[in-house]
Amino acid sequence: MRVDFYQLAGEPAASILAAIAARLMDQQQRLLVVSNDEAQIGALGRQLWEEGEASFLAHGSEGGPHDQHQPILLSTRTVAANRARNIAIVDGEWRAPALQFDRVFYIFDGSSLDAAREAWRSLGREEGVERHYWAREEGRWTEKG
Repeated sequence: MRVDFYQLAGEPAASILAAIAARLMDQQQRLLVVSNDEAQIGALGRQLWEEGEASFLAHGSEGGPHDQHQPILLSTRTVAANRARNIAIVDGEWRAPALQFDRVFYIFDGSSLDAAREAWRSLGREEGVERHYWAREEGRWTEKG
């Protein structure tokens, strides 16, 4: 399984999440987006509404009547009611159940840098986990490790 670490440099998580979600949807894949912050979930929902070719990336918040049909499901839990094999952790708080997914997008900022470093170290000890670190340089995401 693969874990991609994205370190934000002042921009909101939505800045990278929309690009990740659009790419996955192009590949006919589903995504579970997780945050413990309800306000962040709301902001992400608004951002996904405004992105994509038709200015919308199809998504829903957990607890709706059609969770299982949502290509992108926003949630406070790591339970993929939409049967996603990809998970984006957008609040910087690593969750061990993410290891049950095929791919993890771990998005963090300066306030969660210590937690990200600990997650990087602990995942390095996990069998079968491939880690990648991305940072923003000159307006582009560049892989650093």
